[in-house]
Amino acid sequence: MDYALVKLVHQSAVALSISGFFVRGLGALGDAAWVKSRAAKTLPHVVDSVLLLSALTLAWLLRLHPGNAPWLLAKIIGLVLYIGLGMLALKPGRPWALRAAAWLGALAVFGWIVSVALTKNPMGFLG
Repeated sequence: MDYALVKLVHQSAVALSISGFFVRGLGALGDAAWVKSRAAKTLPHVVDSVLLLSALTLAWLLRLHPGNAPWLLAKIIGLVLYIGLGMLALKPGRPWALRAAAWLGALAVFGWIVSVALTKNPMGFLG
């Protein structure tokens, strides 16, 4: 399996995932009807599945696991936080201010996850 190709797929999925989350967040906060469409609910799962599969493939190719790469463990913890904040941000029925704060928090966590990936430092841009 070609490492460069898998990395390109992973980076492309990252870009699609965050772009989609950003736009869906704006739409959800603006109460746009399209956010409730089948495509808006299904497509992110497809993109995120490609993202996860490519991440696992990269870790396998590089023989990485959270025990030998602390930065990878940091990314996994960040991912869980990002997912939790993202679910809160996109869930209708919650107060707008809470959803907006969760959306901004999720975007900040995403930025931190990318910085961890780029620096291979568990602290990312905070280090």
